[in-house]
Parts: sequence; structure tokens; C-alpha cells
Amino acid sequence: MVESIRVHICDDQELIRSGLRTLIDLEPTMEVAGESSDGLQAVEQYVVERPDVVLMDLRMPILGGVEAIRRIKAKHPDARILILTTFDEDNAILDGLQAGAVGYLLKDLSGSQLVAAIQTVASGGILFGAAVADRILQRITSTPRAGSPTSESVALSERERDVMRGVARGLSNAQIGQELFLAEGTVKNYVSSVLQKTGSKDRAEAAVKASRWGYLDG
Repeated sequence: MVESIRVHICDDQELIRSGLRTLIDLEPTMEVAGESSDGLQAVEQYVVERPDVVLMDLRMPILGGVEAIRRIKAKHPDARILILTTFDEDNAILDGLQAGAVGYLLKDLSGSQLVAAIQTVASGGILFGAAVADRILQRITSTPRAGSPTSESVALSERERDVMRGVARGLSNAQIGQELFLAEGTVKNYVSSVLQKTGSKDRAEAAVKASRWGYLDG
């Protein structure tokens, strides 16, 4: 028997939590591990519950979502946290990704999309919705870091694109190497090259840019 995906819901609005709880409870492959109404509660409850996926709001009292993500990931690097947000929080989304979230969702998505997203993240995938990717990229490129590319996009080799497709699916370097018949160290070198070319802080940010520039298609 397949174990249920255990989901923690963190949102300061009871109506949102109730709707998410109902949707998840109706899905036979999922269950609600717990709920919290602010980031501090989510941090404290994560230790006890150890959910498979956390749905994290961003703007909450006491402790916001970005700092909650940062604190959870600091102690639990393998935590799978999805941002649940609206269109007007571009800066916070980017901060959340940099804090360690594995993707983001919009609150106007359908129930089937939410279920599919949770399943993807629980299985190790990374989510970058096209509806917000443009806005995130604008934020990333508007404040380039030292060494960041100055053009809108950069050239990635076909092998680098193959590797980034694996990164976007949440695969480890070893798993990517198995699929592409490459040594794990070689995959690591490709990832490092993409991070440098795109001026990205981490794999998540690189995947956002690669997706926006069309390098993950095909």
C-alpha cells in the first residue's frame, strides 16, 4: 500500500486553510499532517510532524513565510516547501526561493493543479509556474549580482540544457548522471557552469531562468 503524502498547511486565513484541508482530505493519496496560522507555528510544528510537503503562505503575522522557510531549511535541508501566494508578491517569492522553497503556487489555481503540484514536489520535483516566472525573472535581472550576465539570456550548451531539465525535475546530480550516462562529478561541473553563466545563487534560481528562456522545452 502506498503511503499518503503528508501535507502541512501554513496560512493565516482560516478560510484558505479550510478549503485546502477539504481538498487534501478528499484526495486518497494525501492527508493533512497539521496546520498553522503563522510562520513561527510552522517552524515549531515541522519538527514534530515532519510532513512530506509544506504549503507556505508569505505574508503572515508574528513570523512571515520567507523567514519560516529559512528557519526550517536551516535545520531540515531536505524539507519540501511550496510557496502559496498571489501575483503581487514578486520580491517575497524570489526571497522565498532563495531561502530554500522548491517552487511556488498561486492561490487562484484549480484543485487538480494543486494536487498535481503537491505530488510533483513530494516526488522530488521543482515547480516554476509560467504565469509568475516572467515577473520573477524581471526582479532577478533588475538587480544583477557581480559576475551576472548582462544580456537578457545566456547561451547554454545542449548538455547543460539536458542537465537543467533534470534539475528542474528535482533530480540529484547522481540521478541526472544515470539518465545522461555521465559521471556525477561531470554533472556537478555542468551545474556549476550554468550557475556561473546565469549569475544564479542556486539551482532553483538557475532553473527559473532556464525555464523562462525556453531552455527546458523539448
